[in-house]
Amino acid sequence: MQKELYKNLYKTQSIRLKDWDYRMNAAYFVTICTKDKAHYFGRIEDSKMIYSSMGIIADVLWCEIKNHNKNIELSDFIIMPNHIHGILILQNEYIDDEMMETGHALSLQKTIGKNRFQNIGKNSLSSIIGSYKSAVTKHTNRLGLEFAWQSRFYEHIIRNEQSFEKITNYILANPENWVNDELNL
Repeated sequence: MQKELYKNLYKTQSIRLKDWDYRMNAAYFVTICTKDKAHYFGRIEDSKMIYSSMGIIADVLWCEIKNHNKNIELSDFIIMPNHIHGILILQNEYIDDEMMETGHALSLQKTIGKNRFQNIGKNSLSSIIGSYKSAVTKHTNRLGLEFAWQSRFYEHIIRNEQSFEKITNYILANPENWVNDELNL
């Protein structure tokens, strides 16, 4: 079986949920890592995150996401030495299709996308994360700081209130659990 190519060029396997439209109204748990898990954003001291100058930039620009995307609500997030965890809630106005109740403030559409690489345009999760990563890179480069992101990011669609609460607790406890974190290299 031949692998599907992105734009008939790249042999990259998508880590996104097949047939899911990432512009859909939902809460998304996102993890973005630095290249080679380098500790650009600071260090953990006494279970608290101490920001470097790049960590401050990452923090400020994360909070700015909602000012550049009117369709987003930011929930809890944490900047860690080599990664970021956050919850983004997309509330795109264009979606009028049949909805499915989730028990959270948002509902999920029953209609799903059909094309593997669709919806990486405006107001999609990928475009929002891409813009954020680009802004952090641009600002750190202006300061003459060496910095790079891992090329992809991880996401999880939060489907109910119990999952939302569990993920929120995970995010908030991340600095305390740093010594056991798989990203603590």
